[in-house]
Amino acid sequence: MEPSLRIVPANNAKNASLRDTANSLGLHDTLQYGPRSLAAELKSDGSLKERLQNWEATQDNAKLTLQRNIYGMHAPMRLMMERRIVASNPHITDMPHSNIHLDILMGRDETIDPTDIFLGMESGPSLDIHKEMEKKFRV
Repeated sequence: MEPSLRIVPANNAKNASLRDTANSLGLHDTLQYGPRSLAAELKSDGSLKERLQNWEATQDNAKLTLQRNIYGMHAPMRLMMERRIVASNPHITDMPHSNIHLDILMGRDETIDPTDIFLGMESGPSLDIHKEMEKKFRV
């Protein structure tokens, strides 16, 4: 992704966007183009849906660009290097995979997602690591 200070993902829709239907004040011209609805924007070629899917990547790109502009090229390069090192961290088999180091570097340690609560283990983790390793290596 190229560096940009964009906060909201770009709108790559082929249909008429708000920019195309806006009047001189920047508002949607309802009299000329009809009422605007979120359902129509969701059904279009991914205008709003793609923007929501690319939200985190766009925010991350903006933060890295700001770091580059303020501190120099080394700051985002170091952060990306640290993320790559931490992301390759091996984990014990059959145990839930949680990479808290990567979450901290990405800034996701301050938010709560459903994956933080459930982690795909509604019954709870197995606390006997020896049994899990024996099962893995068939000893």
